Amino acid sequence: MLMPLRKVEHMEPHAQVVGLGRKAVVPVGRKMLGRTLDALGNPRDGLGGIFPSEWRPVEITSPNPLDRPNITEPFLTGQRSIDSMLTMGKGQRIGLFAGSGVGKSTLMGEIAQRSSADINIVALVGERGREVKPFIENSLGPEGLARSIVIVATGDEPALVRIRAAQTAITIASWFRDQGNDVLLMIDSLTRLAIAQRELGLLLGEPPTASGFPPSALQLLANLMEPLGCTREGSITGLMSVLVSGDDNNEPVSDTARGILDGHITLDRQLAESNHYPAISISQSISRLIDSVVDQDHLQAAGKIRNIMATYDQVADLIRIGMYQQGSSEKIDAAIMLREQIVSFLQQRPGEFSAFEETRQRILEIGELWRY
Repeated sequence: MLMPLRKVEHMEPHAQVVGLGRKAVVPVGRKMLGRTLDALGNPRDGLGGIFPSEWRPVEITSPNPLDRPNITEPFLTGQRSIDSMLTMGKGQRIGLFAGSGVGKSTLMGEIAQRSSADINIVALVGERGREVKPFIENSLGPEGLARSIVIVATGDEPALVRIRAAQTAITIASWFRDQGNDVLLMIDSLTRLAIAQRELGLLLGEPPTASGFPPSALQLLANLMEPLGCTREGSITGLMSVLVSGDDNNEPVSDTARGILDGHITLDRQLAESNHYPAISISQSISRLIDSVVDQDHLQAAGKIRNIMATYDQVADLIRIGMYQQGSSEKIDAAIMLREQIVSFLQQRPGEFSAFEETRQRILEIGELWRY
């Protein structure tokens, strides 16, 4: 079955289709930084033509798993809650799980501005057209855009184009990695990417499975995530948003993404409603590579903070209704005393940057106060 990548007019039955004898290619190069492209690599920002270093075929290939270097260097985001409790590594793939309106775009923009990556490649897949410009101008900002390439496929474009946007982003990110760069690849969102493949799969006659998703929709996520990671030249660190339907973290796309990715960061609506930003629920989030990229003192301090928060959560309801009596348990009393320090530490205003050494020192200080 043939499908157009652009809107086609004046096409009629029995029209002749001519193959060009070459693969689809997209432009790549440093002079494209700061530009916004469509899914096919054409400029979309009205700033004139682009000047690529070369044209690269849109091929999604994964490095040999036995040739991949181990992930041992931390990837720093400038966000205290992530760098301390959910420390990422260069080449890690992590999911940002969030419902609508809990600060996902703001957090992604903050990380793009302040992270330790050399280059940002941002793919907005199936995004509402109204939100593209605010994301670029406000969330990403001039500082973030200057070292970024943004690929946009809005929700009204054909499913094939939305899928191509992610493929184009990965192709461009792979080129920069081959040049020796540490690249941050953001795809917003994996959910809309899976929905695009669902449309395509059902059109091609695939049987629907969980929530109407055909097998190819969930397999596409694995196919696009595997090329990410470290090579001997550089790295691609993936930060993929997952739009959680109805705040259900066990729906098919969320469940599949957790199995593919190397960790997940969950944004909690209750935290957002209490003005706690970023609204990251530490107890529901995990980085599977934290023990490979931080030292033992850092790891133990992070474990102590999780223990404090878990201890407090066990009696949180009793505290709210005034049933807990201070002095009943030394451990719970200590958790209550330290919780306010932890909450204050985990909160961060937009535009605020936190250096890794300061973040590490702070959690070591809090950890020293917990002796249980």
